[in-house]
Amino acid sequence: MTSSRSSRPLRAAGAVLAAALLAGCGGTTDTVDAGTTAAAPTSAAGGSSASTSSSASAGPTPSGTPTGTPAATGAPADTSADVAEAVDPAGLTVTAVRAARQEGYDRVVFELAGSGTPGWQVEYVDSASAQGSGDPVDVPGEAVLQVVLQGVSYPYETGATEVPRGPVGAADSEHVAGVVYDGTFEGTAVAWIGTDGRAPFRVYSLTGPSRVVVEVVDEG
Repeated sequence: MTSSRSSRPLRAAGAVLAAALLAGCGGTTDTVDAGTTAAAPTSAAGGSSASTSSSASAGPTPSGTPTGTPAATGAPADTSADVAEAVDPAGLTVTAVRAARQEGYDRVVFELAGSGTPGWQVEYVDSASAQGSGDPVDVPGEAVLQVVLQGVSYPYETGATEVPRGPVGAADSEHVAGVVYDGTFEGTAVAWIGTDGRAPFRVYSLTGPSRVVVEVVDEG
């Protein structure tokens, strides 16, 4: 997978270090657990479908192997666009969006059913416009960080239940005023993260389940 910031030595070193730590410790848990969650609706029987059962939980989820920037305070972050290619995407559908404050940064997690890793393009834009219609979308905050996930499929094709379109709150966050999810259209899923300004950010992915993580970082 390539990224506009993948040339930074720290990214590759961080991924190797993370893999070594996982091998040495026999596994761990990550903290990609947002305090505020938008998840796919439950079934009529009262539970989520098998492909999305872990998405609704706000607790820690099993750790995957980082395939981008290591999930650690101090990893590279700036305001330039971050772009990565999809890796073996199959049946990917966004089933949950979570946002919460962590020490030193605000974290937004996009969790997906299916396998592989979506591509992404994450960048600040002047305004938000809905896919297809081009209608303006109201995003809270002073700046708009647009997240485009590529290589995803419509829920009727995958059998997964997509997270509903609309706003997602951000509990106790420092920079993130809220998130608005726009759904899937022609192989892409789009969301906007409203921030208090064009703060530095970093993007990385995790597997087991597939997740794309955007962290808006405190400026030093």
